[in-house]
Amino acid sequence: MAQPITLYSHITGSNPWKVAIILEELKIPYTTEYLETTDLKKLPFESLNPNDRVPAITDPNTSLTPWESGAIIEYLIDTYDHSALLSYPTFPKRYHVKQWLHFQISGQGPYYGQAVWFAKYHSEKLESATERYFNQIKRVLYVLDKHLHGREWLVGDKCTYADLAFIPWDMGIPWIFGDRAGELEMEKDFPHFWKWHTKMMERPSVEMIIKDKEDALRKKEAAASA
Repeated sequence: MAQPITLYSHITGSNPWKVAIILEELKIPYTTEYLETTDLKKLPFESLNPNDRVPAITDPNTSLTPWESGAIIEYLIDTYDHSALLSYPTFPKRYHVKQWLHFQISGQGPYYGQAVWFAKYHSEKLESATERYFNQIKRVLYVLDKHLHGREWLVGDKCTYADLAFIPWDMGIPWIFGDRAGELEMEKDFPHFWKWHTKMMERPSVEMIIKDKEDALRKKEAAASA
């Protein structure tokens, strides 16, 4: 029986939840340690990840501490997905799945993250910056929708780790757009994407991470008001 992995996370951050979904899918025992932003730039976490960001994991079964969400996902697949539940072991599908994971890492996450920053947190209201990153979100949705035309999944005939990696950031789109959410009619404008996304939202792993996030937020709010 594998010892539980520790997942270092942030309640509202999207990237740690990508890792949690994979852990749930593969039924890998794990515990989650939620950190505040101030915890990331000091010991003990700083000794685990020199980049001072979550996610990171510690795996007592291998004594490895990988960080960066994409690297962690690939590590979990290589180490624990022995039955290829979420992956393909053979050429060329193995590399097609990696290709889509890397698109998520480089083409989805950073642009969505910048959209969050300029729409929600930047000290100045920069409409040009907000517009640029909102348009990039629409572009990513277009790319996915175009590829998924006539397909159920990104690669082959099953849901893989690459499909699931897109979920946490896509879940946040209505919040990112805020009072502009009405300009995104995803079911109408991106129907193939929407069907794919909706199907994944019904997976037990995704339902579980949504529940875990809601529970963690409630506990944090209760502690703050105590």
